[in-house]
This record gives sequence, structure tokens and C-alpha cells, in this order.
Amino acid sequence: MAWLSRARVVSSALFGKRAFSSSSNAFTDAYNPMFSLDISSQVGSCMPISMMRIGTIIHNIEVNPGQGGKLVRAAGTSAKILKEPSASKLCLIKLPSGVEKLIDTQCRATIGVVSNSEHKDKKLRKAGHSRWLGRRPVVRGVAMNPVDHPHGGGEGKSKSSGCRGRGSVTPWGKPTKGGYKTGPLKKRK
Repeated sequence: MAWLSRARVVSSALFGKRAFSSSSNAFTDAYNPMFSLDISSQVGSCMPISMMRIGTIIHNIEVNPGQGGKLVRAAGTSAKILKEPSASKLCLIKLPSGVEKLIDTQCRATIGVVSNSEHKDKKLRKAGHSRWLGRRPVVRGVAMNPVDHPHGGGEGKSKSSGCRGRGSVTPWGKPTKGGYKTGPLKKRK
């Protein structure tokens, strides 16, 4: 409880009424996003894309204004602003995949790169480590019984059921290779 009262005393000493008055320019300048010309001092700042400059490295980008960050959120990723944001309503951004996407300049983004870039280099020590992450084991169809998969059964290492073999199929019997369309067909106009 004592540390809480000390924190109040310190905060009232640092942020007195004078600091918050409208006549003070120091307080308003400190919170102006364009106050500092050095972009490295603003790393971690979240602001509209329209207030950023060309070539800025950003992450956690909104797709629609006010929706919250949707793009470039994985460990160690970043995007780059390619087109001057203040020039028009849309801004061209290069995503980590290499795709260039037009995004509204009113959308917000965070300056800098997402941390933990070594995440992809981490080795899983044992099979259980993969299970802790929620990944279930992948079992081949030929290693199953005929009741479990169309490729299952047979004596020894059989390629597939049938005398000449059967093409690759899913556990439900749909072909998996050869351009077989599995999704819903598009409506014709």
C-alpha cells in the first residue's frame, strides 16, 4: 500500500497541472507523432499509415479502419510502405509474402518488426513437444486397415488396394491428385 501512495506522489510531481495546461507546448509536442524526424525513436508506435513515410518498416496492420491489426503479426515478420501514404487515400504496402497490397491510409499500423524472429529456427526435441503445440500425428493411408482408409490393408507393403493399384484418394474416397476439383462449383451467370 505504501508503494502505491509513493507512486501517486511521484506521478503528481512529474505531471502537475501545469504540464497538462493548454498553454504548454512541451506536452503537446511530445505526443505529436511527427515531432521526431528519427523514425527509429518511434519503433513500437501505433499510428495511422497516413502519418508514416515511404520506406517505413511496419507490422500489425489493419485492413479496415478501427478493426484492429490483422496483417503481419507472425514472429519476426514486417511489411514495407512502397507508396507515399499522404498522397492519396490508398497506400501500397509490400507484405512478407511479396504481395503488394493497397490499404486505406486511415488504417493503423505499428512501426518496427515483430519480435522473436528465432521462432522458426526452434527444434522440437521429441514427439511429445509437437503434441504440446496441438499438432496431431500424420499416419499414412497404406499403414492403416481397410476399414480406416481406401489405401489400407493388403499383404506386406502393397501400393494400394486392387490388382493394379488405385490412385491416391482421401480417406473418404475422393481423388487427391490429377486436377480433381473438390470445392463447390462457381455459379454461372
